[in-house]
Amino acid sequence: MAVRGAVRAALDDLPDGSSVLAGVSGGADSLALAAALAWVAQRQNLRAGAVCVDHGLQAGSAQVAAAAAEVCRGLGLDPVEVVPVEVAGDSREGPEAAARRVRYQALAASADRHGAAAVLLGHTRDDQAEQVLLGLVRGSGVRSLAGIPPRRGQVRRPLLQITREQTEASCAELDLTPWRDPHNDDDAFTRVRVRRALRDLESDLGPGIRDALARTAEQVRADADLLDKQADDAARHLGAPPWSVGKLTAYPDPIRTRLWRRLLIAAGAPAGQVSSRHTDECDRLVTAWHGQGPIHVPGGLLVRSTGEVVRVERYGVN
Repeated sequence: MAVRGAVRAALDDLPDGSSVLAGVSGGADSLALAAALAWVAQRQNLRAGAVCVDHGLQAGSAQVAAAAAEVCRGLGLDPVEVVPVEVAGDSREGPEAAARRVRYQALAASADRHGAAAVLLGHTRDDQAEQVLLGLVRGSGVRSLAGIPPRRGQVRRPLLQITREQTEASCAELDLTPWRDPHNDDDAFTRVRVRRALRDLESDLGPGIRDALARTAEQVRADADLLDKQADDAARHLGAPPWSVGKLTAYPDPIRTRLWRRLLIAAGAPAGQVSSRHTDECDRLVTAWHGQGPIHVPGGLLVRSTGEVVRVERYGVN
């Protein structure tokens, strides 16, 4: 079946005996992923396990995680562990972002404990389309339109070419009963509203929008990767502040907008707090400088221009 083929292709580069973990919530996507991993591992001489993260965000979440773990054990996965986490966001991130952050931290810690070469997640082509639509709505730029990456570090997403309908069919064929997350019907969550908007678009404009959005991600990702690499190279070339205005303006706009983020983070700004507003204001110090004062940047930084160089200072430090 298609799910097994996708998982097999995603693991082809791993040597015999490698350990692989699947992140399993109990939903159709992750159960189909877990079943496919168990099947592939037997045929590719891999050790396969699962991690069920309990976010504790709804009543009975511990029981849901425990049930998902039991299904994974029944599939032959080993080790299988349930990892409870505490989701505590701050004013700069909502509950979805906070849950995602602690989930990835838990998965990484589990991979370290078990020496896993890869952690598989069950994001599908539908998730990819929804992510691209969300990026369009937010106006978040090229990187957001690149969608969900197939790989990042240890994390691999084999099912980005598989539809949600296919994962549900896989579960039905294997007599697996997926858990249905009640949050999937709660409009308080952004992903639910995006999913509903996508259904409305398909109803009004016809089928094929999901595939078109997913193809957009594939096409844009190579461009975004190239721009990011050029910005990384530029940041290494410029080094620590002060930075020459002439050198900064020599970079094309698509490179310089990415470059500012890297320079600010390297200077001490927290990565999660640097926004496009900060980078745009810093960019005006070199592209439209007329004697304006310093730019306040998260992390207690001031970025100021002399017209010839751009300096970074700490609050209260001359």
